[in-house]
Amino acid sequence: MHLPCLGARSGAVPGGLSARPDGPITLGRSEGGRPPPGGGTALVRLPRTTAPKDGNRVSFFTIGHRGVMAAEPENTLRSFLRAEREGLDGIELDLHLSRDGELVVMHDETLDRTTDGSGPIADQELRQLKKLDAGLGEPIPTFGEVLDAVGPTLPIQAEIKDVAAARSLARVLTDRGLLDRVSVLSFHDVALIEIHNLLPQARTVLVAGPSAHRDTFVGRAQKVGATLVSVELRQLNRAIVDKCGAAGIDVMAWTVNDERDLALARTLGLVGCVTDQPGMKRLVEATA
Repeated sequence: MHLPCLGARSGAVPGGLSARPDGPITLGRSEGGRPPPGGGTALVRLPRTTAPKDGNRVSFFTIGHRGVMAAEPENTLRSFLRAEREGLDGIELDLHLSRDGELVVMHDETLDRTTDGSGPIADQELRQLKKLDAGLGEPIPTFGEVLDAVGPTLPIQAEIKDVAAARSLARVLTDRGLLDRVSVLSFHDVALIEIHNLLPQARTVLVAGPSAHRDTFVGRAQKVGATLVSVELRQLNRAIVDKCGAAGIDVMAWTVNDERDLALARTLGLVGCVTDQPGMKRLVEATA
């Protein structure tokens, strides 16, 4: 199991919150964002990074889902920066192509749910998309803008929906030397196969939704070159996790948002989770 070495982030955190194992842990704290309903979520296999000075390793990873969408507008720079400030071990984001071929960060294929615009993203050029409000006055970011905004070693997971996005993302990963930092995930096998064909060394993650047949996880992951599967938490049991482990495949869960879900994830022997909540990392540390 090739997991990254990440520095432990405990104690005081920006924004006045602190990790207190002897006190209550507040997971969500809205700052006026308009978090939309959930929907499909995704997970990341974190890349290796520099080992922390104290030699500790992160034993259970927390990935900020579209940043911290329970507290900030999803898939915005504000949300990603908040996730980083709160000490989450990485961030997850979703990619679509604009009409003029720019990788923009948004979950849905259309603009209606999360912006003041409407219609398919693919029908708009970047200059048009940049005029829209993605929540609290935040613009729709490009993938490049996210890379430039967050810390240079923060692990990033990028979900793609199709082959066209896979090809565009492969170019960015190559041009910017991001193969050790960015993992690529998808619900769609064909998109991951395209990434694997273009960049055999890329880290790929197969995401399995509630309708996926659990008996196919291992075979599908092996076919697309993934060594991690991410599965909706309620779909998992220990037998599935053990079967994946026997094949050298790690398992993470989405979406873990409270202490009860966290306890289940740990009982199942998962390597980590994706979360909407900014306080999840502190909860993990306080209940270790």
